[in-house]
Amino acid sequence: MTNTTLTTAAGAIDAVKIYGGGDNEVRALDGVTVGFEQGRFTAIMGPSGSGKSTLMHCLAGLDSLTAGSVHIGSVELSTLKDRELTELRRTAVGFIFQAYNLVPTLNALENITLPLLLGGSKGDQEWIDQVIDTVGLRDRLKHRPSELSGGQQQRVAVARALANRPTIIFADEPTGNLDSRTGVEILDFMRRAVRELGQTIVMVTHDPNAASYADRVIFLADGRIVDEMSDPTAERVLDRMKRFGD
Repeated sequence: MTNTTLTTAAGAIDAVKIYGGGDNEVRALDGVTVGFEQGRFTAIMGPSGSGKSTLMHCLAGLDSLTAGSVHIGSVELSTLKDRELTELRRTAVGFIFQAYNLVPTLNALENITLPLLLGGSKGDQEWIDQVIDTVGLRDRLKHRPSELSGGQQQRVAVARALANRPTIIFADEPTGNLDSRTGVEILDFMRRAVRELGQTIVMVTHDPNAASYADRVIFLADGRIVDEMSDPTAERVLDRMKRFGD
């Protein structure tokens, strides 16, 4: 569908992922070629089993392809040794999950900066301050996760993903555990991170409203990209999803 170039933050070329073999073979990805441009917010959608989570995991270096290639920036992931891949994920990739994955004994600021500290870096304090202000956490930095609402905890997780200014952020159903109002707040923060801070976000979601916050939506079915949509609205996304019969 979309060719990858060196201007993309990440991408895949002829990506194939097969689980099992023989009669039990599952082709989770079936020749996917896609690029994710820097400074854009992309949603990946599709019915259950379409391959959207597999694509994200392979792009993020959390899983390996059966055939084809994936890259982050100009780095082809299959050329990296395990230690190099771990380092790339730590420095170039941010993750936001449905579960907040915060350390309960650390306060919000410590959770935000933990990946940097683990890498022996203090990070760019001016950037970190900008991130904290963008997600509206300035007055909650000394609070531990148990003292924060679900929305505030997810804001900490978003800020943590942004803290080291990664090449790309992967978000897996980031509003799945939140009520609709809080979910809208998180999606707005993510969109602002793209538009105001220049970040690149790829989000897997089932929610047409969540997808409407993206600049582009990619639709998968049976391991293949079957459609794309620019400047999506919830109504247009829902209409497209209905055609999957899921």
